[in-house]
Amino acid sequence: MKLGILAAAFGSRAQINMELVSRAEQLGFDSAWTAEAYGNDAVSTSAWILARTQKLRVGTAIMQMPARSPAMTAMTAMTLDHLSGGRFLLGLGPSGPQVVEGWHGVPYGKPLTRTREYIAIIRKILAREEPLRFEGVHYQIPATGPAATGLGKPLKSILHGNPQIPIYTASISPNGLRCAGEVADGVFPLWMDPQRTELVTAHLEEGFAKAGGGKGLGQFAIQPGVMVAISDDIEKARMPAKMNMALYIGGMGARGKNFYNDYAKRLGYEEAAVKIQDAFLGGDRGAAVAAVPDELVDAINLIGTREQIRERLQAWREAGAKHHITTMLVGTRQPEALELLAEEML
Repeated sequence: MKLGILAAAFGSRAQINMELVSRAEQLGFDSAWTAEAYGNDAVSTSAWILARTQKLRVGTAIMQMPARSPAMTAMTAMTLDHLSGGRFLLGLGPSGPQVVEGWHGVPYGKPLTRTREYIAIIRKILAREEPLRFEGVHYQIPATGPAATGLGKPLKSILHGNPQIPIYTASISPNGLRCAGEVADGVFPLWMDPQRTELVTAHLEEGFAKAGGGKGLGQFAIQPGVMVAISDDIEKARMPAKMNMALYIGGMGARGKNFYNDYAKRLGYEEAAVKIQDAFLGGDRGAAVAAVPDELVDAINLIGTREQIRERLQAWREAGAKHHITTMLVGTRQPEALELLAEEML
């Protein structure tokens, strides 16, 4: 199993801990990943890291599709691929209706349809076999409709793109995972229990079957995010993970339409998921955090003493071997955590 580092941190200032990223590169980590929500963007931060590293592959986990046209994303990917010597990785996601409509000001639409169309357009641009034409639900190229001039001309990219640039999507819902298996080269499950991999792989297999052509786990990258913290004070060390999970399970979406809440239920924590959401939407974030079970935190993260982390890594090794979990995307602020993982996994 390869190791990647989650390099982006959300806050009032855009910043990258390059000392930590550089240490990951020295230790043999494969990749570094940036992200965006409604503050810093994922592209500038990826370019920053690419310019200051030599070997790390660097990707976006994720670029929000509704924020950019597919052609603009393809242009960005080709440019960073050329300038970095082929080290750029393209990760995409539909985001959610709160951000898409409340921040970007565009309709959320049909996210899976958008994903299929978006990736199809990017692949056409990278292949550069003919001038770009596309007729879909979300995208019509050249543009049509009452506001169009009718002067649009199908074009080929001036840059010669690399059709082998991998394209990943972020998903945890059954339909999203099926879509990823069908049209993408890999997927980012935000969380994953290495002992419940079927919650991800079963839906991917359905997508592979729809794609045909012998596609399967052997040609696909599963890259879950894992928070890692070495500490003797385990209760205190769990708190950042609990705060993050309370936000996602409780507040990332409306009641009845929250992918992360649904996923927590599928992981076996239905009662806790209800409590977390009730507390969060009721304005009591402290109660929401307190309702996140220790067992859930421990199932999807690596938090504890060195010995405890070493012991829990065995489940990840087995998942990697049996179910092709290709890369662990590590979220940590500790150089010693990177060093421990490199010692045990690389």
